Amino acid sequence: MQTLETFAPPATADYLSDPEITAAIELFFLTKNGVPAHLVDVATHGGIVKLTGITDNLLAAERAEEIALAVRGVRGVVNELVISTPDVPNDELHHAVTQALAADPATTDYNVACTVAGGVVTPTGVVQSWAEQQLVLRVLRGVRGVRRLVADELTIRWGEIQNSDEEISTQIRELLAWDIRVFSNEVVVRTTNRVVHLSGTVGTAAERAQVVAVAYQAGATRVDARDLFVAYWAISSDLRREKFAQRSDEDIAQAVLDTFCFDPRVRAYQPVVVVHNGVVTLTGEVSSLRAKQSAERDARHVVGVWNVHNLLKVRTRWFTPDVVVQQSILDALARDPYVGVFGFEVRVLNGRAHLDGRVNSHFEQAQAAEVASGVNGVAEVENSVRVLGSTGFAGPPAAWYPGALRPAAHPNSDFALAERIRMLYFWSASLHNQDVAVLVENGRARLAGTVDTWLDREQAAFDAYEAGAQHVTNDLLLASSQLR
Repeated sequence: MQTLETFAPPATADYLSDPEITAAIELFFLTKNGVPAHLVDVATHGGIVKLTGITDNLLAAERAEEIALAVRGVRGVVNELVISTPDVPNDELHHAVTQALAADPATTDYNVACTVAGGVVTPTGVVQSWAEQQLVLRVLRGVRGVRRLVADELTIRWGEIQNSDEEISTQIRELLAWDIRVFSNEVVVRTTNRVVHLSGTVGTAAERAQVVAVAYQAGATRVDARDLFVAYWAISSDLRREKFAQRSDEDIAQAVLDTFCFDPRVRAYQPVVVVHNGVVTLTGEVSSLRAKQSAERDARHVVGVWNVHNLLKVRTRWFTPDVVVQQSILDALARDPYVGVFGFEVRVLNGRAHLDGRVNSHFEQAQAAEVASGVNGVAEVENSVRVLGSTGFAGPPAAWYPGALRPAAHPNSDFALAERIRMLYFWSASLHNQDVAVLVENGRARLAGTVDTWLDREQAAFDAYEAGAQHVTNDLLLASSQLR
């Protein structure tokens, strides 16, 4: 029987060495599903992480980068992962990517076609914004057999009326000020001929990536972020307190509406936004479940929002028989790189989809629901997919840390599970300095305390599941809600 070991974190939290960062990323790859940890090599130099090796799909390569960006001490990520997926005949892959774009409620209306050659997919056509372009690419990454995407021929049609350089800079600053994913006020924005130059300092690599994304959303044709640096000191409680200073309900409501304007899934529907004491209520109609979910997610990303009541109703634009929706869900699940290998039972009644089946992890369980939610004609998803066996950590002891190892008194015990959860929090750029208490009994974890954002609350629960918890009771409160 394998003996599970845990380790004590470094004594200082102010500086993390390159070996510590490398070990932390390898720990996350082993613990978090969706990345083939045994095929990925991690090297760190001066806080810059280089990922090499192999994954079998583009989503896994993207997930590996996202996981690395969220680790403490990381200043940037160079992703050189190679996609090695079984050969899919060109005709078959062309049918799959075309079907994927048609099945998605947003991209189904886009004027986009694809050419396919040897696993390389080239989307061609015109979209209206950078966000629409990224949405197309995201849908295509989610098709098994796609090795590479070439987006040179997927062009953005800028409107006849374009924002001036100063208007672009102002819009970027306003979006950053209201975005809970960006905490530092040390970012300087300058725009020349629609090229945005970013400088200053942020606290994490993930925050830096979000600043760049916001610049593109605001209309930048190119973003130069060479002078935007990541420094540990920029993760400060003072900056966080300033970010979460109380805002008026009227300002919060307007910020939510402004956010919807940049989401291609939501902007056409103009949901009604009512805010009372930081609680957002969304009403109105949207044409897809994914639009409803996106609207809630967008609202939760706004500073000052500490809860969302999502009363949006899904009203599809045309009637689709349940049997057609059912087959579309099955086809979408079969295309997905993560859950396509599993068998699922799908029932659909009046647009409400019920999923059943078995997968190996909570990550795959959530992915199955995510895939079904993105199918045209689905108004609601009931996820009864079960996770097989134990979800506990199964990697070698050295994966947890190369030094300071100490064996746990009782392998697979509640104590060991609690230690694994705390260790994930310790290495997390967003959770390491927050007030989270972890209690575990009979494999069931309870989280208590306060965190800064809804994203932190969600991440804390998901990390607990991925560390091996059979069930998680999330009693974490948002610090912003305590200010009212």
